[in-house]
Amino acid sequence: MSASPATLDRTARQVEELIANARSQKKAITVKTDAPIRTTPKEISNVVERFNREIRRDTPPTGEPEQIRVEQVVEAIPEAPPAPVVAAPVAERRSPQTQAWRSFFGSLLKSDYSTACETILDFVGDRFALKSLVWLDRHDNRLENTVAIGDMKNRKIRLGIAADDHRLIEAAESEIPLSLGERSGTTKGVRTMNLFPIGVGDEISAAIAVLDTLDVAVKTQIVKVCRSLAPQIEILRLRFEVKEGEALTLAVKRFGQNLKKIDSDDFWLRLLQSSAEMMRSERASLLIHNDRSEKLDVKAVVGVKEWTKNNGEIGGRVARLVFDKNKAVAVADVTKTGLPPANPERQYKTKSFMSCPISIGDRAIGVMNFTDKPGGETFNRSSIDLFQAIAPQLAVAIDRASFKHKAGELAQISVTDSLTGLLNRRYIEARLAEEIKRSNRHGFPMSFMMLDVDHFKSYNDEFGHPAGDEALKLVGAVIRDTLRGADVAARFGGEEFSILLPQTTAEEALAIGERIRHNIEHANFQHRLVTVSIGVASCSAELCVSADLVSAADQALYESKRRGRNRVLSFEEIGGRRNV
Repeated sequence: MSASPATLDRTARQVEELIANARSQKKAITVKTDAPIRTTPKEISNVVERFNREIRRDTPPTGEPEQIRVEQVVEAIPEAPPAPVVAAPVAERRSPQTQAWRSFFGSLLKSDYSTACETILDFVGDRFALKSLVWLDRHDNRLENTVAIGDMKNRKIRLGIAADDHRLIEAAESEIPLSLGERSGTTKGVRTMNLFPIGVGDEISAAIAVLDTLDVAVKTQIVKVCRSLAPQIEILRLRFEVKEGEALTLAVKRFGQNLKKIDSDDFWLRLLQSSAEMMRSERASLLIHNDRSEKLDVKAVVGVKEWTKNNGEIGGRVARLVFDKNKAVAVADVTKTGLPPANPERQYKTKSFMSCPISIGDRAIGVMNFTDKPGGETFNRSSIDLFQAIAPQLAVAIDRASFKHKAGELAQISVTDSLTGLLNRRYIEARLAEEIKRSNRHGFPMSFMMLDVDHFKSYNDEFGHPAGDEALKLVGAVIRDTLRGADVAARFGGEEFSILLPQTTAEEALAIGERIRHNIEHANFQHRLVTVSIGVASCSAELCVSADLVSAADQALYESKRRGRNRVLSFEEIGGRRNV
């Protein structure tokens, strides 16, 4: 069978008229081919079937579907002998559109993820003459806009649909976009957004949102584009996540090292400066909650005039709300939020800002505010993710400083060990419970370490208790100097010490334990060589309860001593299981 281009063009127009008529009546179409026509073009059947699925999903048909014969509007295609096959170079057989598509498709994997997303929107917009397109990325279980072109550029979209919503998955499987109505207080001017999911299998990782009016043919073509691009996009996304993860790990490590260098005299300012550098912000402020006044006290500012710090204006518009809700916000353009305008004397360079709570467990203890990124860059979801990666270290440092301050006021609640200067057992048990909650809620790794000085009784008996005290002081000093900024060390009792290692895997904890063991063994003790035995336990699906974790680390410590002392063993290495 063959047909002229003119015949197929007329056929397409007639089928479109048929579909438009059926849509207005909210009825489905039944394809019948009992007329003399020899063949119903496959493309027409596919279009009709997709339309039927769409009309039944959006508006269930009333009564029986209208029985419309496709052959009534399709011209009969006369039989004709097959045309002779003439070999031609591939380049000659391809249309300019096909060549453009293949060139575009082949170049994607050479781009980074963000560039590829914007390039795809440009391609779809140019190809189908569209003016309002948005690229939505999955963050947690929400789809949030990261790139937009045309009328939607610099506009924020809020979707009331989760990324794992069954409607999105069904749309991907049925190859029909999901239509969402724009929220409005009036029925006039309400636009429809078509969502084209992108993903592999039943995992939706992104979507293209189109707010232009689309006919069935264009929807079908965009669906094909999304389906074809899904594997490449997934590869680029995974590359991006790996690269970002590696950079984040290095940045967080450096941040922790910087925290260790902070002196108590300028603690708040140095803490804020380190955080502002991490967030690439030229202006920032740190506010800590005052339990007595119930207000947020300004502890430090960066890039802000001194009069602003002292006149109580900081935090009046946003920080209090962020603290009360314990939820971070990142705003690309403050003028579009409805917030009261800032004092013009502040002379902000950009319209974007971010405000993040600092929390211990579910309890907010303060807020950090950031604005004025160099080059006019905006804060976004990635900025919040970065801050949340360093937030545990900030919380530990601030909480430790706050507890030390309160220790002078509340003598009955001492948090430091008077001999070694480390924190005490009461403090670390409370911190351990909070870190376990965080680990269980967010899936962060976490480890705990028990350490005991080998043959300490004989050291005391031979050289006296004052010499024993000096040895314990030196052990505590070596532990403190070896640990990272976010780690928490405590004297657990007698010659026993414990160490909390937030966001630390079992392998990393063993490496840290080995450094501590080595450094103590080579420290300059006055009378004789001093060594320690160490037991390590890490949070896992089976082991992440305070009592179990302490017990597991203690069992590993006992086994270290049994095997000859001066060694580091993990609970897993000794074949440990929960409830052993």
